[in-house]
Amino acid sequence: MKNDNFYITTPIYYVNDKPHIGHAYTTILADVLARYHRLINVPTWFLTGTDEHGQKVQRAAEAAGMTPQQQADDTVGRFQALWQKLEVTNDDFIRTTEPRHQVVVQKILQELFDRDEIYRDEFEGWYCVTCERFYTEKDLVEGNCPEPGCGRAVERITEPNYFFRMSKYQQWLIDYIEANPTFIQPDFRRNETLGFLRKELTDLCISRPKSRMGWGIELPFDADFVTYVWFDALVNYISAAGYLSDDEQFASLWPATYHLIGKDILTTHTVYWPTMLKAMGLPMPQTVFAHGWWLVGRDKMSKTAGNVVNPMEFADQYGVDAFRYFLMAEMSLGQDASFTEEAFIRRYNTDLANDLGNMLSRVTKLIGSYFDGVIPTPQEPGEAEALLRDTTLKAAEALVSSVERMRPDQGLHGLSAVVREANRYMEVRQPWTLAKDEATHADAGTVLYYAAEALRIVSGMLYPVMPGKMSELRSALGLLPGAPVFADLHEWGLLKPGAPIQKMKILFPRIQVPKSNDKAAVATDKPKAKPAAKPAPQGVSMIEFTDFTKVKLRTARVLEAEKVEGADKLLRLQIDLGEEQRQIVAGVALHYAPEALVGKTIVVVANLKPATIRKVDSNGMLLAASSGDQLRLITVDGDMPAGSSVG
Repeated sequence: MKNDNFYITTPIYYVNDKPHIGHAYTTILADVLARYHRLINVPTWFLTGTDEHGQKVQRAAEAAGMTPQQQADDTVGRFQALWQKLEVTNDDFIRTTEPRHQVVVQKILQELFDRDEIYRDEFEGWYCVTCERFYTEKDLVEGNCPEPGCGRAVERITEPNYFFRMSKYQQWLIDYIEANPTFIQPDFRRNETLGFLRKELTDLCISRPKSRMGWGIELPFDADFVTYVWFDALVNYISAAGYLSDDEQFASLWPATYHLIGKDILTTHTVYWPTMLKAMGLPMPQTVFAHGWWLVGRDKMSKTAGNVVNPMEFADQYGVDAFRYFLMAEMSLGQDASFTEEAFIRRYNTDLANDLGNMLSRVTKLIGSYFDGVIPTPQEPGEAEALLRDTTLKAAEALVSSVERMRPDQGLHGLSAVVREANRYMEVRQPWTLAKDEATHADAGTVLYYAAEALRIVSGMLYPVMPGKMSELRSALGLLPGAPVFADLHEWGLLKPGAPIQKMKILFPRIQVPKSNDKAAVATDKPKAKPAAKPAPQGVSMIEFTDFTKVKLRTARVLEAEKVEGADKLLRLQIDLGEEQRQIVAGVALHYAPEALVGKTIVVVANLKPATIRKVDSNGMLLAASSGDQLRLITVDGDMPAGSSVG
């Protein structure tokens, strides 16, 4: 990872309503990334906050029978309480109604106006209150707002306004994006912005007349107007960092390392914001990273649909750390992800209760029963011990790489594989049996030491995601609670033999899934007649069961996907099979875009002989169903860990 400053931001959130899971996800992601960088001693600054001006806030206040400032003060408390609840460690919280922000906005506006970067003109066009944006007739989609996820009715407006000369920077911005491929991530969002810029770029309306909407920062050069919300809101990233108020702090922080945003505000952050910065003469942020939406099934969460997840209630019900873990492990950054309570419970029970929590419980109970409650002294390791050690250290390195690549979900899946490997190691070595025989008692100590050491490293790597629960786990192993020393997580054998462990309650109590209301079948002792065997359909060749057992079908999670050069039908996939990662080539490019596959759990033939297709190595084959021109991937019903057996 880099050794310079790490400055990460979330969008500042509207205060027209209470926070939802989309707000929680972006903020927890920023917190996890900030915690990882603090862990490796990189100076880190994490900013979040609230956007408190604009027509949506004014209308929400009117509907609630209060002033816009009262609406903002009331709602901002919900965000601050939620971040405290979710253990978010932001270094600053900016409110756009604060004087420190408003002064900077007005200074910028005056400077740009004085340099003729802002001018007055008549505006006539369509306005979306929800997006707080103006559109021309050609922009509309079936007469409604064209923004993805909006589509609401627009209003016809004719009025004088002030405009920022955004269009003069169109070619500069295209050239900058093309010369700096990491500026907008993921790549397909970069292409989306470039596609937007291939059309004529108009100047940006940056004001609203007070006669229509008075809730905003007054223009310093015309008291009859307030600032357009985006020209106000985007400035928070530099006003909070000390621009025009603390030169030393600003020089140490800017440019930002990451602006984390949802894909619905891509244009504002990759077109409006960079042109504004260019006009101000400031450097660009290093990366604007747009993540996907949380869906319920295939539908976007919305108040209208009544499917919005309240993160406060969910964290109260199932635990903050488990909630944080699910969000980080479930979404592949850049792609949409589906949130259901069923999916949460499955991942919780599989990764946390059955694997991690059960592993800790077994290790501590056996050490307590057979080694007087202190860490045993390990003997010379065998092959099984060496495998567990190497697997654990490799996963720790992979997690570091995954954070650098903005794929923390991949790193978490690798740590889950370590815990599964440790549980398998325990099953094979059976320390509970070894400990009962004096001749093999020391061998049992070796097994338990190696299992506990794997937990030490895994818990340290998971600390930024689940700080509370991992502190408990580390305390159980006799370690100091709190953040671990990062360098210690890449060395094996640092648990001190003889150190006392602690008794503790179950780390992740299993969630009991409510039983179905369907009536159970009535049991009977009467033998059932065997149905007559049906003849095989004509033309179908029958195989023996032993032939079928030779085919090893496994679940696999798609980590990366890209087209094979020169082949219209082929995609190159990097997949996670639980214990290993592989590359396969699949002829599905006509039916699935590469980005649509990332994060999916598919079924593959895991023991197919390797092949070379179009000079690309393929080690396995995915399963799909086809009929005529249709093709659909074979998946499993619900979430299953990568590498699960199918059959």
